[in-house]
Amino acid sequence: MLNILRFGYLQALSCIFPVIIFAALAVSKFIEIPFLPRYDFILLACILAQAFMLASKLETWDEFKVICVFHVIGLALELFKVHMGSWAYPEEAYSKFFGVPLYSGFMYASVASYICQSWRRLDLQIYAWPKPFYTIAISFLIYANFFTHHFTYDIRWGLKALLLLVFFRTVVAFRLHDTIYKMPLILSFLLIGFFIWIAENITTFLGAWQYPDQQAAWSLVHVGKISSWFLLVIISIIIVAQLKRVKSSVRQPHRAILPLHKENL
Repeated sequence: MLNILRFGYLQALSCIFPVIIFAALAVSKFIEIPFLPRYDFILLACILAQAFMLASKLETWDEFKVICVFHVIGLALELFKVHMGSWAYPEEAYSKFFGVPLYSGFMYASVASYICQSWRRLDLQIYAWPKPFYTIAISFLIYANFFTHHFTYDIRWGLKALLLLVFFRTVVAFRLHDTIYKMPLILSFLLIGFFIWIAENITTFLGAWQYPDQQAAWSLVHVGKISSWFLLVIISIIIVAQLKRVKSSVRQPHRAILPLHKENL
């Protein structure tokens, strides 16, 4: 029971950034901010939240650098998807760029923030991490498919089969007090993707963005979106893991990367 409470506490700490975004969405939905468009208010709240995370040391500078990478990845995807009509931001704002409000990048960054912080707080370690060639290649294919499936065949099911081949031996472990828990990494991808889908339903209800079938009235986001988040989470974790490999090899070149030893399993 004590470990469950500890796990919940650490998860809550890791979710502070996403919770702040939820709060900004809720406040701006039900309270009109004079002279400030809603999307601009959310952007301001996100910037202040990021500054708070750094100033309070809830987030490290290394984690902030990783988050900036996700800003770029997320905004590029947003610009393309909005252009293709996959979803829309119907409200006006000074901070909209080709139909995409700049706060949208923070939503992707909040996922990266959660991954980085939970990795640190839970002392995450990974056993049997695939070779960088495979992880980088599959990340590129997943990200590219988000764009190319609009023009050619959607290969996401093939990518999922490939993921099972690449990660079927990979195990993630985390520590709570003196106890180590473990699970298949693929399962952790799926669980995070599922909870992001739940968060997506909350954010679309609060008007963060709008899918075509939500224009007349809000409706539950299609369960198939779990698949998209599952794939996006994989890109996120692979980027974080590869950056940790690089940093670890620079600081301690003779130490194993992502060091989870067999005897701990």
